[in-house]
Amino acid sequence: MLENCQSARERWGGVSEIIDRWLQERQSLLVLFCKLSAEKESNFTAETEENLRHFCQILVDYVSAGHFEVYEQLLNEGREFEDQEGLAQAKSHYKIIDTTTEFILDFNDKYQETDDLSSLIADLSKLGESLAIRFEAEDQMIEVLHHSHRDQVI
Repeated sequence: MLENCQSARERWGGVSEIIDRWLQERQSLLVLFCKLSAEKESNFTAETEENLRHFCQILVDYVSAGHFEVYEQLLNEGREFEDQEGLAQAKSHYKIIDTTTEFILDFNDKYQETDDLSSLIADLSKLGESLAIRFEAEDQMIEVLHHSHRDQVI
C-alpha cells in the first residue's frame, strides 16, 4: 500500500507543477490581452504591433501546452485512477475547448502575417469570448481529473 501511495505521488505529483506553470502562462496571456484591448485604434503604434506579436506567441504556446502536455497528463491521471465519470466529463469539456482552438489559431495566423490592425479591436473582442469559454472548460477539466484525485496522490 505504501508503495502504491509513493508511486501515485511520483506519477501525479508533478502534474500540479505542469498545471501551475501553464496557469502562470495563462496569466501572462491575460495581462497582454488586457493591454492590447485597452488600446485605441487611433493610437496603434509599432509597440502595439510588437505587443500583438508577443501576445500571439504566448497564445500559441499556451494552446499547444494545453493540447500536447496538460490535457494528456490529465487524461492519463483519470485513466490511472479508473475515473470513468471524470473521463466522460473531460471528454465533454475537451469538445468545448476544441471548438475554440480554430478561432484562436486563425487569430494568430492573421496577426502574425499582417500589419493591418483595422479589425484588431473587433477580433480581440471575439477572441476574449473564445478564451473565456476555453478557460472555463479547462478549469472544469482540471477539477474533474486532477483535483478530484488530490487525496489519492498525497
